[in-house]
Amino acid sequence: MIRSNWRTPYVVLICGGITLTISLGVRHNFGLYLPPMTTDLGWGRQTFAFAIAIQNLVYGLATPLAGMIVDKYSAARVLIGGTILYAVGLVLMSFSTTGWEFGLSAGLLVGVGLSCSGFAIVFGVIGRAFPAEKRTAALGVAGAAGSFGQFVMLPYGQLLINALGWQQAFLILAATVMLIVPLSAALVEDKKAQTPDFNKQSIPEALREALGHSGFILLCSGYLVCGFQLMFISVHFPAYLIDQHMTPDTGMKALALIGLFNIFGSYTWGWLGNRYTKKYVLSTLYFARAVAIAVFISLPITPLTVYVFGATIGFLWLGTVPVTTGLIAHIFGVKYLATLGGIAFLFHQVGSFLGVAIAGYLFDSTGSYYLMWLLTIGMGVAAALINWPINERRIVRAAPEPA
Repeated sequence: MIRSNWRTPYVVLICGGITLTISLGVRHNFGLYLPPMTTDLGWGRQTFAFAIAIQNLVYGLATPLAGMIVDKYSAARVLIGGTILYAVGLVLMSFSTTGWEFGLSAGLLVGVGLSCSGFAIVFGVIGRAFPAEKRTAALGVAGAAGSFGQFVMLPYGQLLINALGWQQAFLILAATVMLIVPLSAALVEDKKAQTPDFNKQSIPEALREALGHSGFILLCSGYLVCGFQLMFISVHFPAYLIDQHMTPDTGMKALALIGLFNIFGSYTWGWLGNRYTKKYVLSTLYFARAVAIAVFISLPITPLTVYVFGATIGFLWLGTVPVTTGLIAHIFGVKYLATLGGIAFLFHQVGSFLGVAIAGYLFDSTGSYYLMWLLTIGMGVAAALINWPINERRIVRAAPEPA
């Protein structure tokens, strides 16, 4: 008989981390499909990019709603329902022949599925499972697990494409995603066991409090830039390298290096956020990204510079996630961490939508990604400045009157 207390913080962390490994790892495969799909189906890059942009926007819009359900009830229900939608979307992507079909499958269904199995949902449960002094570091470990998914799933995805073709590869990915369902059992929370003091604030009150806090708005605005940068690189970087006379294998290896070094980066930035002022850690990270991109585009494009850039940007890739989530928990508490993290992630995904869509538009208009690279650098500097003045003092709420 399984003990009722088997869901220890570390079991939650392990199962949540594996969930992120699968969910985000599969998502990061999509850039590998841009060249073969657009070639076989006669699409422009903007057609593919717009569907993925819609995915990111839906991902962001649905995440706060999924977070509210998790904070009110349980993550398991959200994970199971979202995983099924994710798998169905992947199957339909395999059979898509037109832009609107691909937009429905890759954009709507996969977007909703990701919202139910992404960072905000899993981090909300992990954040409540760990005490404050260990929380940001634990979130960094979970972020590293998501990064490991990118490292593992990219070679896996490229192998599937090479061996079976892109259509059959989508079907195998759908089966892979369904492995999340049994993992969801570990993320069931006992809401009745939470202390009475934990349950005083309502979701509308929490939303009004956060949206009226200037620091939360600044934090979310910086997070928008994070999404803009990351999804531009995730989706368009393999095609950019082909334009520079690199092979598809080079692009896959570069993205895999991003995932590998992101494992170390997510943990390191989470560790730094646990020990130093979080807003300054975020500012440093965004500025370092801008510098890394500027150096890369100023150098000749060779396999060596591509791999060095992949390792460097990988170290800076998702370090924003544990630090941003940890800062939200520090200021507002953890009761509605999935909800408020979901609101912040909505900004992130608006940035992802813009990054993917604008890059596709600029390429089709100019035949080059150069203007997009410059825009990405400028926004990185802006994000570094935006995070600097955040007021990160913990909110102290008045105690309720006794009954």
